[in-house]
Amino acid sequence: MQRPFIMCGIGGMLGNPDSAVVERMNAIMHHRGPDGNDVWVDENISLGHTRLAIVDINGSGQPIFAQSGNVLITNGEIYNHQKIRNRNIQYPWTTNGDSETILALHEMALSTSRAKLSANQHAKWLSQLNGMYAIAIWNPKEKQLLLARDPMGIKPLVRTEVDGSLLFASEAKALRAHEGHIPKIDELALVARLAWEYPLDGTTLLRGVAQVRPGTVETWTIDENGCAIITGKATVEKQKVEPSDTWNPDTDASKLLESFVVSVEERLMSDVPVGIVLSGGLDSSLVAAVAHEAAQRSSNPVPACWTVAESEDNPDWQAAELVTSALELEHHQHILHEDSFDKMLPDLAWHGEDLDVTVLFFQPLFEKMSQSVTVGLCGQGADELHAGYPRYRDLNHHSSVIQSRLDLMSHPSKTIIEDGQLPIG
Repeated sequence: MQRPFIMCGIGGMLGNPDSAVVERMNAIMHHRGPDGNDVWVDENISLGHTRLAIVDINGSGQPIFAQSGNVLITNGEIYNHQKIRNRNIQYPWTTNGDSETILALHEMALSTSRAKLSANQHAKWLSQLNGMYAIAIWNPKEKQLLLARDPMGIKPLVRTEVDGSLLFASEAKALRAHEGHIPKIDELALVARLAWEYPLDGTTLLRGVAQVRPGTVETWTIDENGCAIITGKATVEKQKVEPSDTWNPDTDASKLLESFVVSVEERLMSDVPVGIVLSGGLDSSLVAAVAHEAAQRSSNPVPACWTVAESEDNPDWQAAELVTSALELEHHQHILHEDSFDKMLPDLAWHGEDLDVTVLFFQPLFEKMSQSVTVGLCGQGADELHAGYPRYRDLNHHSSVIQSRLDLMSHPSKTIIEDGQLPIG
């Protein structure tokens, strides 16, 4: 089975740990990170990590250990890691990578506290991070496990409980490494997914399997019977985006553009090749348009662009050609043949843990890109932030669309949702 690289996988088992279970988790998530595969275990927890090396290729294998004995595994990228390092030169750094900055902030926060950190205290130091992340930190002295996700929920982290043990991983399929976990469809979550057309925060399509919510910190420990129990939750402080009554395009547009260029520049932080997922739409075209300036600022190569479509008559295909021609960018184009989806069905079923139809195009595109680059930049999220579709500009209309989808259903869960009961992760 051909599998595109995604970006690191983390997994673990708290309470009655079995390293063989976590080793199987790593094997299931090998496609996420072919550059490293490690498992660490003590009497209370087992942690696993599969690495896709992007920064500090040879020196940032995981788990990463602090002098205190605390242990970190993470999936993601921290874009302000160099600034954090420069502010904390006294910390005993052991790598040149971005992941260690997470552990460093944790250790410095811990050093100022006389007791183990609460979820709220963890949320405070986590708010210093600019990036995308799913984190697990184990404090063996306090027997405390920290789980956390970035405020936008970009990096996945799911969990379930089996026979007193907490299982967590980057992908729900990895939880099947434990023979006691038998996944079953959550019918209420499935109906909600079909109605909203996106997963509700904290939910998955599987009964008893929850996401760690975006921007959320969870603390777990071991009780007197050796079972995992949750001890706290908190929300990482995040910047609020609110409409402005004083927006002036003449004076403020330049600020927005500068912020956008800086954002692209930060995401070019890499020791491996970076490419642009160019759909031909406005969002990815803007990424391509500022890539040259962003690359110059960060002293990185200008990324090449990749486009995939079912035919050269596709308007997005033609728009992508116009963009790369006008900007003089390297452009790789690939046509999807009629039987492409049939051939890729096993891959789509393996990787698609949600009912997201965009995977039908992204999956074959990432297959092609992974032959040349390791990191792909795209325009995902711009429509939500800038109200790119009518449903984001008129929430009342959006609500009526959701209701119209429910009206087409006959499943008993439809009535439960209409009565105001939504699936909760």
